Amino acid sequence: MFVTPEGDKVLVIDGHIHLWDARPENRRNRYGLTFIESFWGSHVGMTPQDQRWDFDRFCWYGIEGAAKDLFEDGYVDYGIMLPTNLHDFYVNGFNTIDQCAAFKGAYPDKVILNGRFDPRDGQRGLDRLEAEHAQWKFKGVKLYTAEWNGVSKGYTLRDDFVAPYVEKCRELGIKNIHIHKGPTIHPLNKDAFDVHDVDYVATAFPDLNFVIDHCGMPRIDDFCWIAGQEPNVYGGLALIPSFIHARPKYFAQMMADLLFFLGPDRLIFGSDYGITSPKWIVEKLMAFQFTDELAQEAGTQLTMEVKRKILGLNAARLYDIEVDPVFQIPVPPKEDEGELTHPVVPGGIDVAA
Repeated sequence: MFVTPEGDKVLVIDGHIHLWDARPENRRNRYGLTFIESFWGSHVGMTPQDQRWDFDRFCWYGIEGAAKDLFEDGYVDYGIMLPTNLHDFYVNGFNTIDQCAAFKGAYPDKVILNGRFDPRDGQRGLDRLEAEHAQWKFKGVKLYTAEWNGVSKGYTLRDDFVAPYVEKCRELGIKNIHIHKGPTIHPLNKDAFDVHDVDYVATAFPDLNFVIDHCGMPRIDDFCWIAGQEPNVYGGLALIPSFIHARPKYFAQMMADLLFFLGPDRLIFGSDYGITSPKWIVEKLMAFQFTDELAQEAGTQLTMEVKRKILGLNAARLYDIEVDPVFQIPVPPKEDEGELTHPVVPGGIDVAA
């Protein structure tokens, strides 16, 4: 948890963490190197100089390294793991369920292990998802639509083979579907991360939650308009807070747009560990405020209440995490507001104002 100078305790749930292995012996081909080098470039470009890692540690930080960065130094109370196989680039996979499960085994009370699936795997993949869920009782899964799979270089959520997997999640009680829709990473295809298929699946499965990791960046505008009409779409902020150091104006504008269209109840904090570590991000986010002009555009200042929701309470609600009362937002007595006479969009924007 993070404790403010005034003594307020803030729950921190990192909604986007990994435990990857990009060491030379695990690289299947040159893409195993270029992929991790793309990540490394983001780490160096966004991380304060005194917080940067050397390249070897970046390729492999291990269980104890992750635990120190997240739980000891990084204020994180719970971390949500999002596996990604990338077997086309890595011999044993980049960030597989098995690799992540080792972290879960070491810190069972702090690590939330999500599953993953590739709908191009047909019945074999459905059987695997069911078996892995029986073992781990997933509450969420991760989709990586630009992952290479043999001759296929990606897929869209509109493809016919996707729906049976989402229906299987519904059947199993897996309600949180995380979908990577963000910056491309060499050699993956930028178009395969496009957000324009999100409303298709969100509309088809209104009882599930779709957490769009990275909020579609650099397509933030497209994502905001989609999420504004789909109340079951959430913004996974991973990478966006990472710009708070190197590009604070850019970060502020992205956050203002997201708050205007989605409101503070549908944004999930994530550090995208280990691209960036939560310690400095949480510290800078807790100290950050909009200018008056941006606060007006966002519809809110970054108040303590808003920060509490983004940093932990929203993810706790999605993942049924019991929250200690010390972290809760005090609820003032509610006055009778009468009946609404005009619509309000899902993010809370009064369209008649």
